[in-house]
Amino acid sequence: MKIGIVDVGGGFRGIYACGVLDYCLDQNIRFDLGIGVSAGSANLASFIAGQKGRNYTFYTEYGLRRQYAGLGNFLRKRSYVDLDYVYSTLSDQDGENPLDYSALRDNPMEFLVVATDAGTGEATYFSKKDIRQDGYDVFKASSAIPFVCRPYFIQGTPYYDGALSDPVPVEKAFLVGCDRVIVLLTRPEEYVRTSGGDEKLAAMIRRQYPAAAQKLCQRAQHYNEGVARTREYARQGKALIVAPDDTCNVDTLSRDLAGMRRLYGKGYADGQKIASFLG
Repeated sequence: MKIGIVDVGGGFRGIYACGVLDYCLDQNIRFDLGIGVSAGSANLASFIAGQKGRNYTFYTEYGLRRQYAGLGNFLRKRSYVDLDYVYSTLSDQDGENPLDYSALRDNPMEFLVVATDAGTGEATYFSKKDIRQDGYDVFKASSAIPFVCRPYFIQGTPYYDGALSDPVPVEKAFLVGCDRVIVLLTRPEEYVRTSGGDEKLAAMIRRQYPAAAQKLCQRAQHYNEGVARTREYARQGKALIVAPDDTCNVDTLSRDLAGMRRLYGKGYADGQKIASFLG
C-alpha cells in the first residue's frame, strides 16, 4: 500500500505541520510520497532528510531575523521574504543549518514540490531530480508569494507559490499511485477561505502575469474545493485531514514567537492521529 502525505504550507503557520512531522520522525512513521506546497515543501525536505527540529529553528529563530523577512528586504530586493537567505545562505552545506542533501537524496521516499508557472498559471511538480546539493531553487519557486516576493526564475521560467495552482494537491497524490493520503492543513478544517486579499495581490501582478493573477483570484475556491474533496476521501477511509483547532494568532507572515511555539505543540500532539490512521 502506497501512503502519501501532503503539506499545504501557509507561511509561518507551517510550524503546525512541522510539529506533526517531527512527531512522525520520533515515532519512526514513514511515507512513500510527500507533496509540499510553499513552506510545506521545506517542512517535507527536512522530514525526508531525517532532520528533526530543523524547521522549528527556522520558524522560531531565523524567522525573527530581519534578513529572513521584513520591509528592508522588500525595499532592497522587492521580496519581503528573502528566499535566497532562507534556502541558500542558511541551508547550503556551508550555511548555518544545512539541509542534509545526501540523506534527502538517498531516502527512497518520493518527493514532489508544487510551484506555479507565472506565465501560464499552471502547476509544475518538481521532483528530487530537480534538487541538487546547494541547489534548492524549487523551494524558492514554490514559496514565492505573488507581489510579496518577486517570481523566482528557474531555467528562464518565472514561478510563483504553488498554492496558486494546486493549493491542496490531494488529487495529485492519488494520481501518482497513492492508496491512502494524509493532508496537513495549517488552518482549522472548517475554515472557508475567501478571495478578498488574493484579489488585491492579483491586481499588483496582473499586467505582467495575467494568468497567475487569474489563478490567484481563484485560489480560495480551489482551496475550499480541495478540502471538500479530501473530506470525501476521508469518509471513504482513503484520507486523513490533520489540522489545528486554532492558529494561535499565527498567520502567513506573522512572527509571534509564543504563538508559533503553541502551534508547533498542537501539531506534535495531533501527529498521533496519523499513527491511529495507519494502524
